[in-house]
Amino acid sequence: MTPKLFSELGLSPDLLKAIDKLGYEQAAPIQAAAIPVLMTGKDIVGQSQTGSGKTAAFGIPAVERVDPNQRAVQVLILCPTRELAIQVSEEIHKLAFFKRGIHCLPIYGGQSYERQFFGLKQGAQIVIGTPGRVMDHMRRGTLRLETLKMVILDEADVMLNMGFREDIETILKDAPPERQTVFFSATMPRPIRDLIEKYSREPQNVKIEQKAMTVPTVEQVYYEVDRRYKMELLTRLIDLYDLKLGIIFCNTKRMVDDLVEHLEAAGYQADRLHGDMTQAMRDRVMNKFRKSGLEFLVATDVAARGIDVDDVEVVFNYDLPYDPEDYVHRIGRTGRAGRSGKAISLVPFRELFQIRNIERFANVRITRGKIPTENEVAEARENVFTDKLRALLTSGEFARQDRLVERLAEEGFASNDIVSALIHLLQSGEAAKAAPKVVEYERPPRDERAGRFEERGERGFRDERRPRFAERREERPRRFDDRAPRPDPKFADPKKSKVAPWKAIAAPTPKIIIPPPIKKNEVKVPTNIAEGGAGSPLPAGVEKPDAGAHGETRPTNEINAEPVKTYSDEEILASVKAPEPKPESKLFIKPKPAPAAPAKPKESRATPAGQTRLWMSLGAEQGVAPIDFVNSVAGETGLPGKVVGKVDVRERHAFVDVASEHANSIIAKLNRSEIKGKKVKVKLA
Repeated sequence: MTPKLFSELGLSPDLLKAIDKLGYEQAAPIQAAAIPVLMTGKDIVGQSQTGSGKTAAFGIPAVERVDPNQRAVQVLILCPTRELAIQVSEEIHKLAFFKRGIHCLPIYGGQSYERQFFGLKQGAQIVIGTPGRVMDHMRRGTLRLETLKMVILDEADVMLNMGFREDIETILKDAPPERQTVFFSATMPRPIRDLIEKYSREPQNVKIEQKAMTVPTVEQVYYEVDRRYKMELLTRLIDLYDLKLGIIFCNTKRMVDDLVEHLEAAGYQADRLHGDMTQAMRDRVMNKFRKSGLEFLVATDVAARGIDVDDVEVVFNYDLPYDPEDYVHRIGRTGRAGRSGKAISLVPFRELFQIRNIERFANVRITRGKIPTENEVAEARENVFTDKLRALLTSGEFARQDRLVERLAEEGFASNDIVSALIHLLQSGEAAKAAPKVVEYERPPRDERAGRFEERGERGFRDERRPRFAERREERPRRFDDRAPRPDPKFADPKKSKVAPWKAIAAPTPKIIIPPPIKKNEVKVPTNIAEGGAGSPLPAGVEKPDAGAHGETRPTNEINAEPVKTYSDEEILASVKAPEPKPESKLFIKPKPAPAAPAKPKESRATPAGQTRLWMSLGAEQGVAPIDFVNSVAGETGLPGKVVGKVDVRERHAFVDVASEHANSIIAKLNRSEIKGKKVKVKLA
């Protein structure tokens, strides 16, 4: 496509003045193709990669078509997240800077209602908002769409993945039928095409043809690494490339929090951005990141939509996204407006297939990188330091210290030794400042620490580093010496004992001893046992039984004086006769129980094929809505919102249909999470 200047697009002088103030001269391909069509009032479908200038492509015609004298909503722009709504609002403000009487208002969740009520009451002509808050104002009657001229869906594919389809359809149905409908998206899946066919009138497609869906100025690399060593590889790559401003993407909020703690402990300036944060916290973090007050922003996919920060050097995929489309959106945060950037992915061996899927989807080649060693990282640091020192010497912007150098030289130190000592002192001070504080033992600085990816030699020095653990081992009792003897399984109670029941059954049954019947007041004692006569069965060397207190002799067995007979189990069971069955009397027939009342038929809940129904312990009484469940699933698991199907919210619980292949992971993650500050229990319905 032939490059065009903005002055060739037929724009008003006020708008050209605002564009010139922003520093734009030549229109981007998507802008040159979309602006002339939008100015004629036709519906269009624009498709281009993230960071190609889509905001100005629909923002310039939106500002041009607004009538400043009409104090009513004329343009509605829907965005998937708060951050993207704020970004678009700022861009529209800049474009309408020289057009008097035009007001634009962002409305999104987490912001004060009073401010939004006031802005709508004052007659804002351009409203930029998220679907949920726009629907809320429509229900309250504070946002009316009778005068609407244009509806713009920015990042339409993301909104559908987040579960906003029903809200979008409600808004489009309520808008006037003669309005202009504009779809802008990086990808065009089937659900987007369905919406276009249903709510557009002969739309014109504006697609920027290119070999790849990603920005060509972004260098894309992946490293194959075990999950346990991701953190160490991440810090090595940061030091190797001397990165100062980047975004790190994780799939879950828990991983975001853990990674921020690790980075801060290692001496990096990092902060988090995810769905559990309030809007005030998000604004504080984003303002700090835009002003380069942070080195790294660790975020989830949902929270990072709309991050538009210049000079982002690198995007790290600490966790690979589940959907290849999310990869396109992630790496679009760097290399914007023709700048260069890096996209680095840390991939375990079991997830290499996802790299192949991304390559096929985005039509791009992702090169495999070689994991750097500690020596390479140290050499890179040395080169960076040398370049800074060389630049300082070339500029000459430093205070002279000739007197101090001459003083040390007079004491006999060589000039090379003085310079080397100063550099060593400077580097040691920086390393000590960056090293984390450890209480248990003195940890070496990050420069001198042995790496996990190279040979460490024998690992027998752990006790030397931590001597107190070696002392504890000597004091610890042996594992099996002091253990109480285990009871015999054959005497264990199967209901109380942990012994396996089959072992208890397999033990031999002792024979039952039944004494013979004894007559009343008669105890028969054999004389030869009591008196120890010649026929005594006592063996040689065994003394007679002790005499009682009054001189009488106690028999050894006062009851069973006669020989004892033993009986086996078979003999006992044979002696017991089973009771003969009584003939059933015809006169007395046992009445049959009355038939139970038929159970109330349950409401049919047919689950679509490929989906599993989950039961969740929160309902309307707790103030939750269907979108809350969708956002919770997307935020906790990192899965796209399209894995959630129908959401049926009851009074005290809810039924949620999810994709069967992700049902177990969703149950595991949500059972440890909260929705609107309330713990939720999840199980199969």
